[in-house]
Amino acid sequence: MFSENLRDDLRYYFMSPCEKYRARRHIPWKLGVQILKIIMITTQLILFGLNNQLVVSYKEENMMALKNLFLKDYSGVDEDDYSVAVYTQQAVHDSLQFGRLSVGPISYAEDEDGKLLPLTLCKEYYKRGSVEPSNEAYDIDAQLETVCVTHDPNTTNQQKTQNSSFFDLDFYRLVDIKITFQLRGINLQTVRSRELPDCYAFFVTITFDNQCHSGKVKIFLDIDAQSCACRNWKISGTAQKNTHYLLVFDVFVIVVCLTSAVLCTRSIVLAVRLLQRFSRFLHENYNRKVCEDDQSEFLNGWYLLVIISDLLAIIGSILKMEIQAKSLTSYDVCSIFLGTSTLMVWVGVIRYLGYFQKYNVLILTMKAAFPKVLRFCCCAGMIYLGYTFCGWIVLGPYHEKFEGLSRVAECLFSLLNGDDMFTTFAQLKDKNILVWLFSRAYLYSFISLFIYMVLSLFIALITDAYETIKRYQKEGFPLTDLQKFLREQKDFPGCTRRIYRMFQAGFKNQICIFFDSSLYLRLVDSIEEKISHNITCVPSTVCQSVSI
Repeated sequence: MFSENLRDDLRYYFMSPCEKYRARRHIPWKLGVQILKIIMITTQLILFGLNNQLVVSYKEENMMALKNLFLKDYSGVDEDDYSVAVYTQQAVHDSLQFGRLSVGPISYAEDEDGKLLPLTLCKEYYKRGSVEPSNEAYDIDAQLETVCVTHDPNTTNQQKTQNSSFFDLDFYRLVDIKITFQLRGINLQTVRSRELPDCYAFFVTITFDNQCHSGKVKIFLDIDAQSCACRNWKISGTAQKNTHYLLVFDVFVIVVCLTSAVLCTRSIVLAVRLLQRFSRFLHENYNRKVCEDDQSEFLNGWYLLVIISDLLAIIGSILKMEIQAKSLTSYDVCSIFLGTSTLMVWVGVIRYLGYFQKYNVLILTMKAAFPKVLRFCCCAGMIYLGYTFCGWIVLGPYHEKFEGLSRVAECLFSLLNGDDMFTTFAQLKDKNILVWLFSRAYLYSFISLFIYMVLSLFIALITDAYETIKRYQKEGFPLTDLQKFLREQKDFPGCTRRIYRMFQAGFKNQICIFFDSSLYLRLVDSIEEKISHNITCVPSTVCQSVSI
């Protein structure tokens, strides 16, 4: 009796939502919640993404505007990792002149008393230095000194006459010059999306980099933009009302995600209890332990994926609500949480497609190939890292794609996929013939090894797993202890199970106590017909008429 009850519970647990509904008329709540959650989280992501695009575009356009305002002769495109480069002493002095802000809702920042925050200008230089290139002589004290002056940002050009000694630059000793100041702006474009505008504080840093002392002074402009709630604002229209609607929608998303997490947690707890019962049954009857394949059937990774996505969606929704209430400004952090949760939610849909044999090939192939692919990638990764370090140390000074380890890894990955090959070969500077010859051997060997061997073997592993799954689908999968246990005896589902057992035991008279004569005759005829044909199903109409 214990084994039959366990078998019935296991069969019901591994049924699809539709089979559970047909067997016991249980409504598939988890499936309904998942469908609702997909719709709501995707809608939430789209709404937040549109707003985030406005924020990012506002910052980028302000960056471009400030570069044109504060960098002399800025062409509109950064030259490299810097914005502008100057080559004469006069050009450096000319670049230190700033004009007034002229366009856009942006101005210099003020303190609580209404006074403009000062502009700070600092120069860093060697404490003592004397350089005579013509005589190949130098005398340098490597200790650095920093001198700073502050003044009103509107009187920058006048400070050159008042602090002439500061602006008397000794370029042999000069290391860099840094100019820092604050600006304030308002992002008015969010009004179009019926949301309250954000106020921004821009912390601007302009750096004149002369560390190389090569005659080329690189000028960088960096902006740290921080949004905050405006102190004094007044707006008419539907922006405030629209914000309230979005907050209510986010609260509803949190409730749906909590419901989904609770249902999946309940299923995990039920699976653990069934695993314990099945493990105890195998130990008591066969003195065996549950194998790893059977344990993986109970410990469903899809439920863990759903729970993690729910937690990420809840955190992202809370951050989104705080951003809409102007309490936080972490747009990027919120985007990561919402984007990752949406990714996991859509990946979780594959679980329900797995109940259909034609759609289950991808999941089974990935599951079968993953261990082999992981071991293969570990071996190939060692070779890949070797090429990465070698390319960085040898080709880094001569090729822009090999200047940093991350850029080398990205370049090699592009070559691995057949992208940008000719450009990588052509951009290498051929001034050093030894490095040029080494680069050809390096690139040809990497491309040949990884495309013709490593990548082909990688695809072969996946293809082999796919062919194995296709063969199993035709010939049948190897049976585990769990599957053998479920196939030992077929029972009737639902309310007819106990009737069938009583019928087998010969207790027909006891059965008729519960029914009138006509219903009893219909049920007995149905059971005898199923037994004669070795069928384990009784018509659902009879089952619904019985109440034991």
